[in-house]
Amino acid sequence: MSGPGGPRSVSGTEGYGDAADILVEQYESLTLANVHRHILDLFPERPSRVLDIGAGTGRDAAGFCALGHNVTAVEPTPEMRAHGQRLHGHLPIRWIDDSLPDLERVRALGERWDVVMLTAVWMHLDDGQRQRAMSRVASLLQPDGLLSLSLRHGPVPAGRRMFEVSAAETCALAARHGLATVHESDGPSLQAQNVSWSRLAFRPERQR
Repeated sequence: MSGPGGPRSVSGTEGYGDAADILVEQYESLTLANVHRHILDLFPERPSRVLDIGAGTGRDAAGFCALGHNVTAVEPTPEMRAHGQRLHGHLPIRWIDDSLPDLERVRALGERWDVVMLTAVWMHLDDGQRQRAMSRVASLLQPDGLLSLSLRHGPVPAGRRMFEVSAAETCALAARHGLATVHESDGPSLQAQNVSWSRLAFRPERQR
């Protein structure tokens, strides 16, 4: 989830709009394969439908699109979305202005996805928002779909809204919504000192 700005302020996106010009260089310096190297084997090889929630500058969306997937990028921050459309406008990415926890515009599409990405998003939601969001996200997955989620741990940058959310709590919440954990790992940030990440992946229970 990314920064505020524009006519509506989205809870959890504080600080991203103002820093978008700096963050775009940071985000785009990595690749889909760098960031998600631990779960690359879980991503479908066949052309599939991917929903990237909190897509930021579209780095991952572009990576999936270049691999032949049909990609929808959801980003509520106008500044971040503008960078993404400028940098990756040559790719057929569908951009949507929407946000967690409710994803009203995405849900109104009545579609389901093979892969749903929540990269560096979940820790921006408070407890009540996480409870609502997991229900919404689980309903967007195909029966054999994959949900990828990462959690940031460490000092909170100035001006940002983040909560310390554990992998155990997140796995338990996912399980209550019929999602089985198929990957869990932890590691240091590729870019920031004193920051680590938990990487989680889930599938609907019957596809475990």
